[in-house]
Amino acid sequence: MPRILAIDYGQKRTGIAVTDDFQIIASGLTTIPSETALVFLKDYFGKEKVEKVLIGQPKQMNYEDSESAPLIEVFVVKFNKMFPDMKVERVDERFTSKMAFQTMIDSGLKKKQRQNKALIDEISATIMLQDYLSRKIF
Repeated sequence: MPRILAIDYGQKRTGIAVTDDFQIIASGLTTIPSETALVFLKDYFGKEKVEKVLIGQPKQMNYEDSESAPLIEVFVVKFNKMFPDMKVERVDERFTSKMAFQTMIDSGLKKKQRQNKALIDEISATIMLQDYLSRKIF
């Protein structure tokens, strides 16, 4: 079964998570510089079967787009041009960074380790993907 991949796109870094082959468990894959995201994805899609890509949609508490939304929209347009046959689903990414930070605390990571923003981005993508999987109807 092909995988589902989640992207937490940011101005500097992009966290990426992916499911297992059975689309049951989400795992962090990596965090990459955002300017390399499309090249990374092209390489990844060449190696792995991916059925769908989730891209975070940043919203404010009142459901309006956040200030980073235009940046992500530009990425989505470029992604759709480069991978026109790939299914893309936008998902709410509110609170994922806070949840990722709390996960790091709950996991017992030291303060220095919790300052690793790349790890926060990867965990955020994983949370976004696992949340999607928990709501998915088979």
